[in-house]
Amino acid sequence: MAQTFSKNTRPAWPKRAVVTAGMPYGNKSLHFGHVGGVFIPADFYARFLRDRLGRKNVIFVSGTDCYGSPIMEGHRKLVESCGSNCTLTEYVQTNHDRQQATLDGFEMSLDLFGGSALPPAAPIHNQTTAEIIERLNEQGVLNKRATKQFFDPVANQFLNGRQVVGRCPIQGCKSEKAYADECDLGHQFEPEELIAPKSALTGVTPELRPVDNLYFDLPAYLDFLTRYTQQLEGDETVRSVVVKTMEEWLNPAQIYIQTKFREVFDAIESELPEHTVIEPEGNKSSFTVTFPSWRERDEAHEVLARGGVRFRSGKALVPFRITGNITWGVPVPDECGCHNLTCWVWPESLWAPISFTRTVLSEAEHRGDGARYTSLDWHDWWCSPDAQVYQFIGQDNIYFYGIAQSALWEALGCSMHQSKLVANYHVLYMGKKASSSSETPPPPADDLLNHYAPEQLRAHFLSLGLGEKPVSFSPKAYDTRVTGKTSEGEPLRACDDKRVIDPVLKEGTLLTGVFNRLARSCFYGVAEKEDSASAVRTGCIPAGTPSPAALEAAEQSALAFENAMWKTELHRALSVCDAFLRGANKRWSDASKQAKALEATDQAAGDAAMHQALVDAYHELRVACVLMHGIAPKGCELICEHFDIAPDVFFSWDHVFDTTDELLASLGEQPGTHRVKVLPPRFDFFSF
Repeated sequence: MAQTFSKNTRPAWPKRAVVTAGMPYGNKSLHFGHVGGVFIPADFYARFLRDRLGRKNVIFVSGTDCYGSPIMEGHRKLVESCGSNCTLTEYVQTNHDRQQATLDGFEMSLDLFGGSALPPAAPIHNQTTAEIIERLNEQGVLNKRATKQFFDPVANQFLNGRQVVGRCPIQGCKSEKAYADECDLGHQFEPEELIAPKSALTGVTPELRPVDNLYFDLPAYLDFLTRYTQQLEGDETVRSVVVKTMEEWLNPAQIYIQTKFREVFDAIESELPEHTVIEPEGNKSSFTVTFPSWRERDEAHEVLARGGVRFRSGKALVPFRITGNITWGVPVPDECGCHNLTCWVWPESLWAPISFTRTVLSEAEHRGDGARYTSLDWHDWWCSPDAQVYQFIGQDNIYFYGIAQSALWEALGCSMHQSKLVANYHVLYMGKKASSSSETPPPPADDLLNHYAPEQLRAHFLSLGLGEKPVSFSPKAYDTRVTGKTSEGEPLRACDDKRVIDPVLKEGTLLTGVFNRLARSCFYGVAEKEDSASAVRTGCIPAGTPSPAALEAAEQSALAFENAMWKTELHRALSVCDAFLRGANKRWSDASKQAKALEATDQAAGDAAMHQALVDAYHELRVACVLMHGIAPKGCELICEHFDIAPDVFFSWDHVFDTTDELLASLGEQPGTHRVKVLPPRFDFFSF
């Protein structure tokens, strides 16, 4: 039985909200996972919140992650391969512009898609970085540590993170693409733990040499993170993947050793710092060594390596690096204890959305458009108890946003509000993990627009339910599987086979068929005709109270949709819209047919029935537009244009439960006199 919702138990929403989408690196164009797995869900949510809270109370930001070793390495390869003389800034600007163009093509409604190294955000980002690091230093949570960094003796230089490649040392991780201190799946480790390191510059095994850097004392926040994660576990608005992943990092400091090394381990065990050995259970092929903290575990690394014992580390909290010595980065104030250092890309990318928020507010103030937002003070958006930050990310970044960021915000001690993390599982491609080196590499995001309309793709990606599990994106336009033979006997590929249904188009038919038909019926239903005897053809929205069935369906759908959005169950919100639109379309079809049948024998009775059918249809169409606005913005706004009602009123949730008469009366209009914009013949609101 379907759940019944009540207006008396609606979820409580914040006064203000910031929505962020995970930042893409500035060394490449956007791939389909960026757009489908992060930006489209974030844009859907931002548009909903603008309608729910008011446009002045929502800021949606993201930007290009301009700094760090991936960008330096991409620039180096470009210069080497084609002799380009572009600067690093020009390199990231070019990639940023491509990313911006792609997002525009997918109808993203960002208040700012900035760049951490690009104007107008760059100076504000530098200032924010300095303020946060100085604040952390004042709080006594930064420590200077001499740690080891890879050095290429042939190239005679220190290597940045992406110039070292090896295998991930974290237990259970199968990544063969690990770098100096993290793998491509987001696992963190110390450089000396990297398995089989090689220099990307010369191919030699690099040396480890000590360098000074600043580290945030993340392990000191174990108790806080444990309590915080337990709170999240009881929060139905937090996805299970967030809690599960965070819990994995709150384990004791451990290493795992294969049983074949047990004899060698026993011979050197007395040299290890304090520890406990946990024997393998069942048919496990390794035993576990647990240490009081990361310090003892790190001390054990050298003992085990010297004794020839191979091991893998478990996930646990370790000091979080704040600085690095690569030149391409945000400068760190010398007052913090180290000289000539730059900020490591991950911490500064965590507070980049704060910089972008400050940039949005600063730009509005400079334009003389300060009234666009309810406050120009960024603290009211990130620190106020009546505000909420919703951060849309991929599952491989939960460590940074869930563990590191949560502890950093707590350590700042300035009422930083913890973010609501909306993490999605990976989008697969043709049923497999997307890989540019596979036989069927995934298409760039912008190339999808050569085959599909933005609203088709938006609806399809939202339907996948990536908050619950990895799901495959399998567009027929790129499906090269052989499904038969042509009439000439040649191999027939799926992309050319008319028998193969394109899964991407499934949700689009809701727009082009059901939604479009309901909208056309409403506007054509009241269109004036000289030769028509119908009393409803006045060119105006007919006055009247919707039937109980239409009112109930609209109210329950709006409440169910709002509840799904509150829980960030975006696929369920789309499902609510689907069921509501199909039901509304059927109610219109049945009622209009009945009215036409009556009209044949009794014009007055037929007019009365058609009048009521249109009252119902207009009410349900308006509510459907409010719900679908974030999914198919262009088409919904076109429908709004033909309603001839201001968008800020039409899409506002302040009126979602009003009848059309009540909405028009609030605008000072007499119900039954509001003229709609004339719809041209054979017009489509959704044309793909």
